[in-house]
Amino acid sequence: MPVDAAAQGIIDALSGSTPFEKMTVDEARAAVASFAGLQKPHREVSKVVDAEYPGPAGPQKVRIYIPESGKPGSDKPLPVVVYFHGGGFIAGDLAVAEEPNRALAIDAGVIVVAASYRLAPEHPFPAATDDTFAALQWVADSIGEYGGDASRIAVMGDSAGGNLAAVAAQRWRDEGRPALSAQVLVYPVIDSTAELASRADFKDGFVISAADLDAFWAHYLPGPEDAENPRATPSRAASLAGLAPALVISTEFEVARDEAEAYAAQLAAAAVPTETLRVDGLIHGTYWMSGAVPRSNEIHEAVVKFLRQRFAA
Repeated sequence: MPVDAAAQGIIDALSGSTPFEKMTVDEARAAVASFAGLQKPHREVSKVVDAEYPGPAGPQKVRIYIPESGKPGSDKPLPVVVYFHGGGFIAGDLAVAEEPNRALAIDAGVIVVAASYRLAPEHPFPAATDDTFAALQWVADSIGEYGGDASRIAVMGDSAGGNLAAVAAQRWRDEGRPALSAQVLVYPVIDSTAELASRADFKDGFVISAADLDAFWAHYLPGPEDAENPRATPSRAASLAGLAPALVISTEFEVARDEAEAYAAQLAAAAVPTETLRVDGLIHGTYWMSGAVPRSNEIHEAVVKFLRQRFAA
């Protein structure tokens, strides 16, 4: 199908602007932050708590979204989603996904914990994955204080955050921790060396180009040898068996589409319960465009449905 009309409007609006590959890091961070302006007005949750988790290099921020059903005095603790934002490993913060995190907490009936992490190039790999894994550990240890159920935790991320969520799920399994309930990977970037059809077919003209993606990876990975490390490239893990049930969402018109779908196929081949969804007509970044691209809601609804099913299992 053709590019969704609203998504095409975003592409047209960005036409002629400086591509990410040619931006300074500060410019890229400002550009990513601007995506918050493409979102619907924020919905009200019962409570938002700003806290910190102990990262390996010092405290990092988390923002906890508690829906009405999880307010103090509720009878039953709520399941928890630990969310890692995208931004090419170099950009993004807790504010950039404020609206979708609030919507997820309300519609899925979960506590959402959005975790910050150190950004490249100041803090290259493995800083981000070490931080996000520490955030997951903190949630498992501490979320009961906020009305969360530590026995029902999912990890979630979009784009670079999807990579970090996939790696966190692997590290959690490798340490023998109690099983996660789910992993939700929204158009994750998986492999800096991928040479699949979507990388060529959509290399230009769809918000994130192949050159942009290469530039993000170059900021994140200190050297090409790091691409062999499963903590950078989750598809390189020796085994994917025993990982949490997965929902992998891709969008039709994007460079990283095929590597996301290939990782989903690997998960399924390893007997991990895996659902895949390609949202035709949409582009990378749509999850953060709820106000500008109405069909962003298709991603949101798919995540809500999947999480409700997994947390009820």
